[in-house]
Amino acid sequence: MIPSLVALAALFVYPVFLLFRMSFQQLGFGELVRRATVYTGFDNYTSLLGDPEFWHVVVRTVAFTAVCVGLTMALGTGIGLLLVRLGRKMTIAVSISLVLAWAIPIVTATTLWQWMFDSTYGVVNFVLGTPGHDWFASGVSTFAVIVIIIVWQAVPFVAFTVQAGVLTIPEEYYEAARMDGASGFRAFRAVTVPILRPILTVLAFLSTIWDFKVFTQVFAVRQGGPDGSTVTLPVYLYNQGIASSQYGLAAAGAVLMVALLAIAMVLYLRHMLRTELDE
Repeated sequence: MIPSLVALAALFVYPVFLLFRMSFQQLGFGELVRRATVYTGFDNYTSLLGDPEFWHVVVRTVAFTAVCVGLTMALGTGIGLLLVRLGRKMTIAVSISLVLAWAIPIVTATTLWQWMFDSTYGVVNFVLGTPGHDWFASGVSTFAVIVIIIVWQAVPFVAFTVQAGVLTIPEEYYEAARMDGASGFRAFRAVTVPILRPILTVLAFLSTIWDFKVFTQVFAVRQGGPDGSTVTLPVYLYNQGIASSQYGLAAAGAVLMVALLAIAMVLYLRHMLRTELDE
């Protein structure tokens, strides 16, 4: 028990403490070179919270996360249920495809999709018969490409988890439902859905965390462009903090991100407890 607590403190508590302390400092490249510590109180937080662009980015990030999570859960759940019904050969083929999509490094996958949506040589324009169309000319279409990249690599985890959850349901439950006169859909709603609900809730929560803090795909596609229309909170903090050598400001932004995710975690735990009490 004690070694586990020590490892937890070393890997999580101490870095969070350093991050929290940095958020109250004026910490730039000069301070790092001089090893100077300049505490500025809540100036970093005031600077961020007083920036209208910060709130625009937060709203954009929340909407972006909601779209990614919704599509990931819908497609992943559908494919997971489909894997249970497919024949052995098709299940193996689909599973291999999912594993390949899941295993490709993020930067490689992003580059691959950028090439597919390229205005000159892209496969998408060739298939759609729209030569020369620039998918990265507007924020909406650029965001659409980014969402496709993220969902494409996130779906396999959800699909395999849902498949595993369905396979753990005893066949006797379905037999009992059929004996009670339940049709296929009613049996699914009465047996499968209640058992999968906790699993789906956990998957949705994890997907929310992962998609909320996505950086690589957004930055690699257009660095938040065009004209900053695809800047999400991690990219905004990178531009305002790391790229400008204002590490204290970046730390304050990271603390605010942790606070937002903590609020989401509290809501998730409340939902789980309420569900258990209802059952």
